[in-house]
Amino acid sequence: MRKIAVLNQKGGVGKTTTVVNTAAALAAMGSKVVVIDLDPQAHLTIHLGLEPETTEAGSYKILTQSAKFEEEILLVRPNLWLLPANIDLVGAESELVSVVGRETILRETVRTVEDNFDYLFIDCAPSLGLLTLNALAAADEVLIPLQPHFLALQGLGKLLQTVELVNKRINPALQVTGVLLCMFDSRASLPNEVRADIERFFNDARGTDCAWSDAKILPAYIRRNIKLAEAPSYGKTIFEYEQNCHGAEDYKKVAEFIHTHSQLSAKSTTDSLAPPSVGGAV
Repeated sequence: MRKIAVLNQKGGVGKTTTVVNTAAALAAMGSKVVVIDLDPQAHLTIHLGLEPETTEAGSYKILTQSAKFEEEILLVRPNLWLLPANIDLVGAESELVSVVGRETILRETVRTVEDNFDYLFIDCAPSLGLLTLNALAAADEVLIPLQPHFLALQGLGKLLQTVELVNKRINPALQVTGVLLCMFDSRASLPNEVRADIERFFNDARGTDCAWSDAKILPAYIRRNIKLAEAPSYGKTIFEYEQNCHGAEDYKKVAEFIHTHSQLSAKSTTDSLAPPSVGGAV
């Protein structure tokens, strides 16, 4: 199972939209996908058509009551499961303050279902607290949705420092897969300048041992699209709300990239484990 935390400490950059629509596209392609709502605002839960106030199952019970993962997830679309959130999640950090191993609770429960799904996406809260720490401990990859303006670059640096800290102390497998540019306008100069700055930064990290040494800007980007903003109020994915809009096209490309990237990684691993060929007659 490929485990991806979708993370940015700034709100309103497209984290939830990215989780919902990328997961929906992968599920439509036949993959088994589970998404986790780790944000007390429960936007992921709402976006998928559930009411947090009436949803008893969820990430809060996983973190604070040792609930079993497979008993808390809900099938919300074909091939797509949700671990929902509600307002109770606000109290999780204070309740866990004295718990030993509180940073790895989610990782331990996720391990019990690794053979059941192809992808797991975690929608992180817009902060770098204990909930986000649990997400980073449980994930293997970080995907960072980013609006292309210069203030976002300042936040990116702090975010990468946090990922590096978790990589060194808690989760050595954690790596940054890349940045997904959201609300991108290729005709404007500023977004392209920011993109060039990020590409330069990632290129400088090649060959180092930092957690973003293999990171890249995803070749697909998300254009400004009002349909993406409207879909959550109907509890629908963009493919259910308006399958022919730019938003649907863009997130389908993101899903295809992630799926292809996964296949390439698997092939690379298989090739590295294969025995060398021996030439000459036997």
